[in-house]
Amino acid sequence: MQYDVTNPEEYLDMLEDDWRRDKLLEVRRLILEHGPELEESIKYKMLAYGTEQGDVFGLNAQKGYVSLYVGDISKIPNASALLEPFNIGKGCIRIRKSIDIPKTGLEEFIRSAVALWRKGEDSSC
Repeated sequence: MQYDVTNPEEYLDMLEDDWRRDKLLEVRRLILEHGPELEESIKYKMLAYGTEQGDVFGLNAQKGYVSLYVGDISKIPNASALLEPFNIGKGCIRIRKSIDIPKTGLEEFIRSAVALWRKGEDSSC
């Protein structure tokens, strides 16, 4: 879904109060916890996390899942094992209602993606 907003606060206010909001806020917390230097903004009508050097993550609530965008997932060490319970594409992790995030490797994946970015390595497509 696309939200016609100009800042993260407006984006969060537009979200319906359902499981997608809960999942999105949980992933957002993990991103901000492990990448406190990342600036939260709006790009492509979704939440974006990065700096002037580029974005590390995109985050968006879709109709049937929450999407976490990370460029090229295969560039993150051990991504396949960490993301085993998720439906993934080349650069998108689809988080469905049935996923219990704390029981997955998503937090470690986010931590690894941020560490890769901090080293100046490229994780883009």
